[in-house]
Amino acid sequence: MDTHLHHDRNPHQEQHLKSSDALRDIVIGMSDGLTVPFALAAGLSGAVDSTSIIVIAGIAEVAAGSIAMGLGGYLSGKTEQDHYYSEEKREYYEVDNLRERELEETKEFFAGIGLSPALQEKATEEISQDKKQWVDFMMKYELGLEKPDPKRATKSALNIGISYIVGGIVPLSPYFFVDSPIEGLKISVIVTLLCLFVFGFFKSKITGVNVWSGAFKVMLIGAVAAGAAFGIAKLFEM
Repeated sequence: MDTHLHHDRNPHQEQHLKSSDALRDIVIGMSDGLTVPFALAAGLSGAVDSTSIIVIAGIAEVAAGSIAMGLGGYLSGKTEQDHYYSEEKREYYEVDNLRERELEETKEFFAGIGLSPALQEKATEEISQDKKQWVDFMMKYELGLEKPDPKRATKSALNIGISYIVGGIVPLSPYFFVDSPIEGLKISVIVTLLCLFVFGFFKSKITGVNVWSGAFKVMLIGAVAAGAAFGIAKLFEM
């Protein structure tokens, strides 16, 4: 049984966890938003002569991509909630019908954190007096599950979808102001790779990895994707 104590009742820790969820969503949405429309625009730049086609296709992709990514975030959040409540229902069943086993598992937890046998008995007896408190305890410390935010699925969908749109506007924006797709691509490459570098830098700083290598990796991924799309478009054009 996992006996690791989590001090999640601390309000600072709760805020940290919520911020981490939002940050993860933004990273997911922004990363794909910068990369996928960039590759699409690069590919089309090698195949068409009109920037309007690139703009229209790019906007359509950003719209579809943001909806798809947001829906994915929503479904992920709902799955997390469904899993939690399914396990909670099972814990209530076990507390009601397999009480002795649950009492032993609770004692094992207290033994694992170093309580004496007498204190194990007393703590187990105390916590088992309140069924809801006991189930919440077992959910957290036996199964390692935190009660999900009921609004998490909706928040995740919005965070990812909006981040995708913001990221997608970056590689498409130069094509609004030029007539030549190649000219637009040149500007888009500079702007998007710079944004990918900055995005990778801050992402790496937050996640604790080397900021320079992380920034270059993110930028390289975008460059490779765009280069491959442009090269394939040119190949089929021939």
